[in-house]
Amino acid sequence: MLGKIVHYTADAVLISAVLAGIKRSTGLQPANSALNTAEPYVDKSYIAKYFEIGEWVLDTTADLMSKSPYFEKK
Repeated sequence: MLGKIVHYTADAVLISAVLAGIKRSTGLQPANSALNTAEPYVDKSYIAKYFEIGEWVLDTTADLMSKSPYFEKK
């Protein structure tokens, strides 16, 4: 059971990071009107925090890659 929770959490973080990358490279992001029609029990701050996690993962990964000798900027 714990393994499934960890797996789903990792998947959710990866999806959030992909969405953050799409937002940065294309400017596309989820529409506020679509988020407002979400289930009434979903707090909008949780949705914002979900996307902030993706931004943090993207920033941290880029920082680690820039310090690695295996990656170079062209």
